[in-house]
Amino acid sequence: MTSSTASRPQRPPRNRTRAAFAITAAVIAALVIAFFIFSGLYADVLWYDQIGYLKVLTTQWAATAAMFGVGFVAMALPVWLSIFIAFRARPVYAKLNSQLDRYQQVIEPLRRLAMYGIPVVLGLFMGVSTATRWPTVLQFLNRTSFGTKDPQFHLDVSFYVYELPFYRGVVAYASAAVIIAGLAALATNYLYGGIRITGREVRISRPARIQLALTAAIYLGLQAVSIWFDQYSTLTDSTSIGTSVSITGAGFTDVNATIPSRVILAGIAAFVALLAVVTAIIGRWRLPLIGTALLIVSSIVIGSIYPAIVQNFQVNPSAQTLESKYIDRSISATRDAYGVNGVKTVQYNATTDVQAGQLRADAETAASIRILDPALVSKTFAQLQQVRQYYQFSPHLDVDRYKINGTTQDTVIAVRELDSANQSSNSWYNDTLVYTHGFGVVAAYGNQRTSNGQPKFLESDIPPKGSLGSYQPRIYFGEQSPGYSIVGAPKGSKNVEFDYPSGGGTTASDASTDGATTTYSGNGGPKLDSFLKKLVYAIKFQSQEIVFSSAVTNDSQILYDRDPKARVTKVAPYLTLDSDPYPAVVNGRVVWIVDGYTTTADYPYSRVQQLSNTIVDTYTPQPDYALDDVNYIRNSVKATVDAYSGKVTLYAWDTTDPILKTWQKIFPATIKPASAMSTELTAHVRYPADLFKVQRSILQTYHVTDAASFYQGVDAWSVPNDPTQPKSTAKAQPPYYLTMQVPGTKNSAFTLYSTYIPKSSSSSSRSVLTGYLAVDSDAGPNYGKMTLLTLPKQATVPGPGQVQNTFDSDPTVSTQLNLLRQGQTDVVYGNLLTLPVGGGLLYVQPVYVQSSANADTSYPLLRKVLVAFGDKIAFEDTLNAALDSLFGGNSGASAGDNGAAGTGSGTSPGTGTGSGTTTGTQNAALKKALSDYQAALARRQAAYATNDLVAAAQADQQMQDAIKAAIAAEGN
Repeated sequence: MTSSTASRPQRPPRNRTRAAFAITAAVIAALVIAFFIFSGLYADVLWYDQIGYLKVLTTQWAATAAMFGVGFVAMALPVWLSIFIAFRARPVYAKLNSQLDRYQQVIEPLRRLAMYGIPVVLGLFMGVSTATRWPTVLQFLNRTSFGTKDPQFHLDVSFYVYELPFYRGVVAYASAAVIIAGLAALATNYLYGGIRITGREVRISRPARIQLALTAAIYLGLQAVSIWFDQYSTLTDSTSIGTSVSITGAGFTDVNATIPSRVILAGIAAFVALLAVVTAIIGRWRLPLIGTALLIVSSIVIGSIYPAIVQNFQVNPSAQTLESKYIDRSISATRDAYGVNGVKTVQYNATTDVQAGQLRADAETAASIRILDPALVSKTFAQLQQVRQYYQFSPHLDVDRYKINGTTQDTVIAVRELDSANQSSNSWYNDTLVYTHGFGVVAAYGNQRTSNGQPKFLESDIPPKGSLGSYQPRIYFGEQSPGYSIVGAPKGSKNVEFDYPSGGGTTASDASTDGATTTYSGNGGPKLDSFLKKLVYAIKFQSQEIVFSSAVTNDSQILYDRDPKARVTKVAPYLTLDSDPYPAVVNGRVVWIVDGYTTTADYPYSRVQQLSNTIVDTYTPQPDYALDDVNYIRNSVKATVDAYSGKVTLYAWDTTDPILKTWQKIFPATIKPASAMSTELTAHVRYPADLFKVQRSILQTYHVTDAASFYQGVDAWSVPNDPTQPKSTAKAQPPYYLTMQVPGTKNSAFTLYSTYIPKSSSSSSRSVLTGYLAVDSDAGPNYGKMTLLTLPKQATVPGPGQVQNTFDSDPTVSTQLNLLRQGQTDVVYGNLLTLPVGGGLLYVQPVYVQSSANADTSYPLLRKVLVAFGDKIAFEDTLNAALDSLFGGNSGASAGDNGAAGTGSGTSPGTGTGSGTTTGTQNAALKKALSDYQAALARRQAAYATNDLVAAAQADQQMQDAIKAAIAAEGN
C-alpha cells in the first residue's frame, strides 16, 4: 500500500490550481484592456498623422504625461515623507493604551504596503487632476505680452490671463498636498505613540512636534500667498455699484478696503506661519494658536466688516461720484476686450415720412434686398433639388455672395449631403461602402424668385450646372456625413461607391443600374493596409466587418470625424468655434469655412458674459462650450475643411491677438498666415455671426461711454425678440447678412446687422427702434468696421415687434392672407429685415405659402412681400410693386425680385411695373383684361381649395398678365 501510494503522481493542491487560473485570467484581462487602450491611442496617431497634425497630438500627450508626473510626485512624495518621518521618529519605548496596541497589531503586517500604497493611490488621483491643467501650464510657459496694463496694479494683462491662474493653481495643489501630508503625519504619530492622549492631557513628542509645526507653517505660508493673490482677483470679480448696476473689476470699496485688507491678512498669515516655525523650535503651541485666532478675527473684521462699512456708509450715499472712476475703467476695458472700442457712432435722424423717389439714392441697396429666407427654404431646396431619398440639406441654409456676370450677388447656398438614415436598403455594406458621400451644392439668388414663388437657382441639379463654374462636387466631409465610411479600391477593380442617381432604380441593391459609381481618389483618412489597422478600427467602431469583409482591402481608407467643426476642434483644441460653418465653392473645390475664436475670462475690468446664452436666437440653439464664461474674444483663426479630401487648413486672421501668438508657440507651424489665403477664398470670408452677437450684447449697455449715464442706466438697450415667432417661445432676433450701404460709409458692402430697442420696453410689440448695429463683412481694409446708428430719443421709429404687429392687424393684409389660407394651405412669415434707406428705416418681409395637407411633401413658396416705412405699409406680389405702392408709385429703386409682377424674363432682375391706376376708359381691351382677371382669380381660389399650388401659381401669372393688359389699355 505504501509503495503504491508513493508511485502514484501527486496532484497539485486545488487552491494552487485556482490561483494559477486566476493569475492567468488576470493577465489575459490586463492584456485585453491594454490592447483596447493601445488601439484607441494608435487610431489617434493614424488620424493625426494622416491629416498632417501629429505634432498637435504628441504635444498634448507629452504635456499631459508631464503634468501627470508632476501631480503624482507632488502628492505622493510629501505624503510618503510624512509617513516615513513620523514612523522613523516614533518613540521606541512609548507606552500605548490597549486600544492603540490592538490597532498596531492589525496595521503592522500591512505597514509597508500602506507606507507606499497610500502615497501611490493619492498620487494617482492628483496626477489625473493635474494632467487636465496642461493648457494653463503651457500658456504660462509660452506667455505673450498684451501690451496693455491694468489701471490698478499697472501689470500687463498677460499677468491675469497666464500668470495668475498658474500661480493660484500651484498654490491650490500645494495646499491640498500639504493638508493630506499633515493628516498622514498626524495619524502615523498617533498610531505609533508620537501623540498620546491621556484624559485631558495631550503629549506630543519632540520629533512629532517639529514635523507637525513645520507642516502647519508651510500650509499657513501657502495661505498667505493665496490671500496675497486674492487682491488681484478683484479685477475680474463682479462688483455691484448700485441697486441694479454692476461692473466687472475693483470698485471704490475694493480699492480702498478689500485690496488693503487682503494685503494685511496675507501679512498676518505669514506672521502666524513664522510662529509655527518658532513652535517647532521652542515647543510652545500657544503662539500659533493665538496667531490663528488673530487671523480668523482679522479676516472677519478687516476682510468683511470693514469693507461693508465703507460700502454702506461712504459709497452708497455718493455712489455715482465715487464709482465714476471705476466705471470708466470698466467701460474702456470691456470695449477693448470685445473689440468694439473702434465702433463708429452715427446719429441717424430717421424720417418716417414717405415721398416719391425716396429710395433713389439707395437704389443699389434696394436692388440687393434679400427676399429669400434661408431659414424657411430648406424644405423648398429639398423638394426641388434633393433628388429622391439619397440626400438632405441643412435645416438652416447659409448666406454668402458670388460674383455672377461681373456683379456680386447675395446667395443662399446649401450642400447636398448624404442622408444615410433614409436609404431604402440599410446594411453595413451599403452604409459603409456604397453610400459614402453627398453630391454638389445648390445655390439661389437671394433677391430673386421664379414666377411661381420658387427660388431662382444659380447652381443646381446633378451633375451640377449653373454659374459657379467647374468644381469637385463630391461631399465626403460635411455636417451630416455618416459616422465613418470605407472608401477606395484597387486599380482596375469595380467601383463600389454610389456617386449619383441617373436611372430608375431606388435601392442600393441596384446601384449599378440606378446611377453612376465612383472610387474615392483623395487622401482623406488612414489606410487600412494591415491587419493591425483593420483590427484597431474594428474595435474603435465595434464592427467586425472591417476585419472580415473582402471589400476592405489594403487600398481602402477609413473616413471619420467628418464634421468640419469636429476636425478643426481636434487640430486646434484651443479654439472656440462659431456655431455656423458655411460652404463655399473656392478654386474648383467645395470647402467649409469655420471661424475660430480665442477667449479668456481673465481680462481685468472687462464684463463677463456667458457665451452659450449670448449667442442663442431663433437660428442658434444653446451650445455646450468647455469655456463658457468669457470677457475677451477675438476671431483669431479662419479655418477651411475641404469637403472632398477633409484637409484642414488654419489661417491666422487676427495676427495681433496675444492669445493666438501664445498658442502658435505651443503648436508651431500649424497655422498659416492670412496672406496665404487665395483671392477667391478671401472673397467668401464673412464676419462671424456668433462674434457679432457677443459684441451686440455688450453694446446694449456699453454703447454708453459716459460714467454718469452708465450708472443711471437710462439708455440701456436690448435686442428685440424675433417677431415672427410665438411670443411665448420667442428668442432673440438673429442678425442678418445683407449687401447694403450703411449710412456713414462710402460704399455698399456685404454686411451683418442687428437692431436695438429700449431695455425698459415691456413688450417688443410696443417698442421703438433706438439703435442699428452693422459690421462690414467683406475682406479688405474695412473688414470688421462697425457702425452704430443711434436714433434720437424723441424719435418714434417702430421696432421689429411693432412693425410685425402692424402687419398682423392691418385689415387689407389680413383679408389677402385669409385668401391665401383658403384650402389646405398655411401662411408663413419670413425673416423681417430692417434697412436704413431713404433717410429712415425700411422693413421688408417675404410671405410664404405652403400646403398643410402633407407635411412630408409640402414646401414654402414665396407669394407676397410686406414692406413698411414709418407708419405706412404695402403688401404686393413682388418687392418692386410693394416699394412702388409704398412710395406713391415711384420708389426710385429697382429691386431685384423676379416675380409675377416684374417684367424680367426670369434670367435677370425684373423692373417691377406693379403700380398704376386706370382712368375709367372702358374700351374693349380693358373689358377683356378685367374679365380675364376675374376668371384667373376664380381659378386661383379653386386651385388653393384643392391644394394645387402649381395651378395657383399659373393663375397668379394670368392675373398679373391681365393687370398689365389693363394698364396698356388704359394707356391707349
